Amino acid sequence: MTMWSLVGALLLSVSTQALNGREVVTVPRSLMSYVTRPVLVSEASAKALPNPVVNQAIAIMLDELKQAGLTHPDQGVWIQSHDGEIASGRLSSQPLPTASLTKIATTLASLQTWGSNYRFITNIWGTGNLGGGILKGDLIIEGGGDPFFVWEEAIALGNKLNQLGIKRIQGNLIVTGRFAMNFEANPQEAANLLRLALDSSRWEGEVAEQYATMPAGTMKPQITVLGNVRTVPNLSPANISTSKLLIRHASLPLWQILKRMNTFSNNEMAEMLASQLGGGRQVAAIASNATDMPASEIRLINGSGLGQANQISPRAVVAILMAVHNRAQVEGLTLADLFPSSDCNCGTIEGRKMPKGTILKTGTLSDVSALAGVVQTQQHGAIWFAIVNRGDGDIDAFHRSQDRVLQYLVTKWGLPKSPIPSFVETPWRDSDRNEIVKQ
Repeated sequence: MTMWSLVGALLLSVSTQALNGREVVTVPRSLMSYVTRPVLVSEASAKALPNPVVNQAIAIMLDELKQAGLTHPDQGVWIQSHDGEIASGRLSSQPLPTASLTKIATTLASLQTWGSNYRFITNIWGTGNLGGGILKGDLIIEGGGDPFFVWEEAIALGNKLNQLGIKRIQGNLIVTGRFAMNFEANPQEAANLLRLALDSSRWEGEVAEQYATMPAGTMKPQITVLGNVRTVPNLSPANISTSKLLIRHASLPLWQILKRMNTFSNNEMAEMLASQLGGGRQVAAIASNATDMPASEIRLINGSGLGQANQISPRAVVAILMAVHNRAQVEGLTLADLFPSSDCNCGTIEGRKMPKGTILKTGTLSDVSALAGVVQTQQHGAIWFAIVNRGDGDIDAFHRSQDRVLQYLVTKWGLPKSPIPSFVETPWRDSDRNEIVKQ
């Protein structure tokens, strides 16, 4: 897009909004993304113009690790400003085991493939007639690959079935397709969990505890399955011809699923997504193509980061994170809608000491501790970073040294008076996602 065509597009796309009784002109975030996209600095440029503040931050980290007895030579770093005026690194183009930073690539591949508002559909079918609260046949659950079908989803689905008048299933509960529940991908185990969730008279332990966190007044489903719990790979034509589609259950939008996956670094969710994308190597290929990074710097065998063979260079991690940011902006979202912020003190960053407003992803293996994201500063705006530490020892020592790198940058460059708009979380509210299909 040329400068003049961009200006023309902006003029055509501005909208007027009322703010405190006055009108202001706003520009869609998706168009502004073309103006505010980060600039990935080349390694050669970084070496030619080293930044003393960043170099000192890296030196302090290495010294702290040495004092803690962590002397593994493979300590990788890439830190740069949003505008590309500042950049420094160490082993920045060397592929290193990045643990759950792999999920950043899985996030990008998911967005590139499906789009942020994609929803996985679980279809609920019934065979036989309904009378007196009894479905005189089977209840069939046809999974559509939803990686976040949990207790709350099943309880809401059960209540919707009760709303249809179904209280007892005379036949079997049959689960088919790509169905997982509570991150349990084994079909039989997932089916058993679903049966439990649908029948509140059998609740105890975890399901009861999770129900207690749901909005006040949420009904407890009462569905008894008189037959067995069965699993089949796919619905046969005979099943389809004799079944009625009762409910269409939509997952959370993809961006909300990704936010939960990244906040808690959920391996099962990442693996379910990567499997549907074609596996780790396909995730790597999508990430490489989207970032123009060499395939040699993005080597993945799965989507979660489990295993030393998942390797990404620190600079490639930042490139992938930037690509996620760009994609999110085009779709009207921000990086904060896909990854946790230090302000939440939740998930894998609970207890960490990072600057306010930092958006990040963690990664941990037995001898790997990694951190990547964006820290906001007053003097230089958004600072992109990836830190990959190697070594056996106290994982907290790695955490402390990583946090101090970010604290040092903020000490030198200050915190912004207000968050950078392109890194502010988008308000969102869930709704009823169980659609009764009219016959």
